[in-house]
Amino acid sequence: MSDPEDRWRDPTFLAAAHAWIHQQLDGGTGGPVLQVEQTHVTPWSTVMRVTARHQVLWFKANDEPMRHEAALTAFLAARSGERVCRPTAYDRVTGWMLMTDMSPRLREVVAEERSLDRWHEVLDAYARIQLACEDQVDALLALGVPDRRLATLPGAYADLLAGLDDADPRLPGPETVEAMCAGLAALGLPDTIQHDDLHDGQVFVPHGHAHVLDWGDACVSHPFLTLAVTLEGVIAWGVDDEQDSEDVGPFLRSYLRPYAERHRADGARLLEAARTGMRLGWVCRAVNGHLPHDPASTHTRLRMFLDGRP
Repeated sequence: MSDPEDRWRDPTFLAAAHAWIHQQLDGGTGGPVLQVEQTHVTPWSTVMRVTARHQVLWFKANDEPMRHEAALTAFLAARSGERVCRPTAYDRVTGWMLMTDMSPRLREVVAEERSLDRWHEVLDAYARIQLACEDQVDALLALGVPDRRLATLPGAYADLLAGLDDADPRLPGPETVEAMCAGLAALGLPDTIQHDDLHDGQVFVPHGHAHVLDWGDACVSHPFLTLAVTLEGVIAWGVDDEQDSEDVGPFLRSYLRPYAERHRADGARLLEAARTGMRLGWVCRAVNGHLPHDPASTHTRLRMFLDGRP
């Protein structure tokens, strides 16, 4: 069996990608292209650093299940209050896109500042992106964004467990997930865009202004499912990557504040729903991010669902 990364190194693909990059940039104000360097290859995507005469950009190509990222990024950019960068160019058929360099990443900024305080701005901005897409579910699904709404999650979870050879016997059945979904749905918040992998490597802060990028793992689901990765998987680990070293409560309140304002929701009910969302978020992440050649990541996410720790 060939390495799934080989397709991104195939000379035919590289020649086509380079030609497309030159076609987008050579005649424009930022061109011509001086160098294209393939910097990142995974089984599901590749990234190339594009150096033009007057700018640096990044080219990205995704595997079929994530090909919607380019069109989704453009869709969100128009509704994000400048918190999602609009692609310089993209192609809906191939899913290829070019993005302006937005360095530095939040990850490097946190390491330098020794503080997680910037996450408060990120979470507020991200919640407002979600709120702006509450009435856009049909449009999001039409773009190819996966459907992980609460009504679909128990069945998808059942299918995932059925396909795992060594699932943890402590994992509850689909009926437990269904009951959790019903409890969360009772709050009445609309489904919307959900990044599903919002960590400090996906947030960029050029000029100190946070931008949320890398929407390839995004899905349509309950907004609070996003809290699993962001709060429990990242922020709780603090600056020094030590589990439970940071109180996530203040960050959760920063995220929930726009929801309380928009929906005039009771704070206690929002907090209770957020805790349920944080648990269910790991089910969503396990389902949405499952790769047959990487079962270890799926098992880690399911352990997070069970125990809140990897």
